[in-house]
Amino acid sequence: MVDAVSNEQATVPKETVDFKVAKIVGLISDTHVPVRAKCIPQMVFKVFENVDFIVHAGDLVELSVIDELEQLAPVLAVHGNMDGPQVSGALPKLNSLKVSDWKIGVMHDPSVLFGMRKMRELAKQNSFNVFVYGHTHNASIRWEGKILYVNPGSATNPVPAFLNKPSVALLKVTREAIAPQIVYI
Repeated sequence: MVDAVSNEQATVPKETVDFKVAKIVGLISDTHVPVRAKCIPQMVFKVFENVDFIVHAGDLVELSVIDELEQLAPVLAVHGNMDGPQVSGALPKLNSLKVSDWKIGVMHDPSVLFGMRKMRELAKQNSFNVFVYGHTHNASIRWEGKILYVNPGSATNPVPAFLNKPSVALLKVTREAIAPQIVYI
């Protein structure tokens, strides 16, 4: 069952935004395959079946996670703190892509333990409109001014599991607006 519970939208103009022409970006993090989960849950493939891009915010554990997700759409990924030398050697710590003139940055752990300061600095230094991060295994959408911060949570290992469900996120992106959504799977 797909349960979309968190929708927020940034609007630049006052006109109505037509999200039918949007690009859709799937956001995922902390899959930990095969250490904490045998595989990516099938529900992720269902939620991501119509995405144009996928952003993985680290802690893949194995590069085969990217291969599986690339069956759906091109994948942009970064390495996380639980990724071994094979993954961290193949993926950068910080990465970005541009979708409809919005710059989306991604990093696994931008010092979330020390608050938002480091994320704000990175977003400003790199002119990110959206900053995607992982590490906490907790889904979150937060707007600060015109910058969107999104943690898709963990698709396989939410923490604490008794309070949270596995989750991913979607970004609907047009030239005028971005609409984020957390999807619990």
